[in-house]
Amino acid sequence: MPIPAFKDRYLHHWIVEDLRAKMVFIGGPRQVGKTTLVKAIGLSEYKNPAYLNWDSDPDRKAILASQWSKKSDLIIFDEIHKYRKWKNFIKGEYDVHKEEFHIVVTGSARLDLYQRGGDSMMGRYHYYRLHPFSLAEVLGLQTKLVPFKPLVFPDHLPPEASAVLQRLKTFGGFPEPFLKKDPRTLRRFHYERMRRLIKQDIRDVGNLRDLSALQILADLLPGKVGSLFSLNSLREDLEVTHKTISHWVEVLERFYYHFRIYPFAHQAVRSLHREPKLYLWDWSQVEDKAARLENLVASHLLKMVHFLQDVEGHRTQLWFLREAAGREVDFLVTNDKKPWFCVEVKESADDISKQLLYFKERLKIPFAYQVMGEARRDFIKKGVHFISADKFLTGLV
Repeated sequence: MPIPAFKDRYLHHWIVEDLRAKMVFIGGPRQVGKTTLVKAIGLSEYKNPAYLNWDSDPDRKAILASQWSKKSDLIIFDEIHKYRKWKNFIKGEYDVHKEEFHIVVTGSARLDLYQRGGDSMMGRYHYYRLHPFSLAEVLGLQTKLVPFKPLVFPDHLPPEASAVLQRLKTFGGFPEPFLKKDPRTLRRFHYERMRRLIKQDIRDVGNLRDLSALQILADLLPGKVGSLFSLNSLREDLEVTHKTISHWVEVLERFYYHFRIYPFAHQAVRSLHREPKLYLWDWSQVEDKAARLENLVASHLLKMVHFLQDVEGHRTQLWFLREAAGREVDFLVTNDKKPWFCVEVKESADDISKQLLYFKERLKIPFAYQVMGEARRDFIKKGVHFISADKFLTGLV
């Protein structure tokens, strides 16, 4: 079954709105579609957009000389974070010319790297994180998300929802492999993205002498998805110091290779462990079927959380639940540090998880969802919504 045609990425409208008053910075993984998004905005919303990529010799010279068409009403600076003085340059251009043209800055996680320390451009820009395709985005669904209200699902699930979800499971949410839906393209995408990440992007950070060991670490991480993530076990596997492995993992995270979520701290739930759980931005790299589904749901939830932070300004966060006795629930979403809803992901089950019921009651969580990979049943029991993965994901971003 063909997927529906979707014209704009989910952040298109909001970026256009924000550009009326401030600059917009857009971060996200390599090859997630940042350049395509901003070029589409330039072509559809502006008369004379200008695109300048720091990696292009002519564009770099034009940037350094501040030479571009005086008629330009939108300037897109791509990869300019590679310029050591990029912040002062952008700040100066904005302060002098903000009435003449709008500014968009795009880049990988290096934008986050350069946000360390004081921010000389505070109040001059909005920052967005662009995520891979999700089920709701591909289907063109727009759901109003309101903290402490239940998630809203369509009355009738689109007939292509199941097929789109299966395609997302198989090929991931990055545009190239998802749209081409070809195993060969997916394999090449994995290989080339990792090669460029390690040998081009991360190499430029500095203080990373053993890139081959970093590659080994990246190869190990897909097998760690969904379980408690221990730096000590990795340190022993790679025979490096705790400080070194911690730095390597942090660098990979800053470049959007993986993300970590942490156990929710509450006096009613005491945990002996503070280790996080780890997930990949590209869940198609995860071989285990159950772990891949859990990663896919985690990525969809993180996309929702970042949307609420970046667009709406909510203090929404993603956690998991675990206590000393061993009870655990996959995900908890909070707002202003207060539980909003929790989620348990299972490939198959006949009834509600006892651990989900335990935490819902213990923490007085307003809403709980048991998301099933294969079941088509849909019911609510003891305040827990038993729901299929395709239907649940239509209620997110």
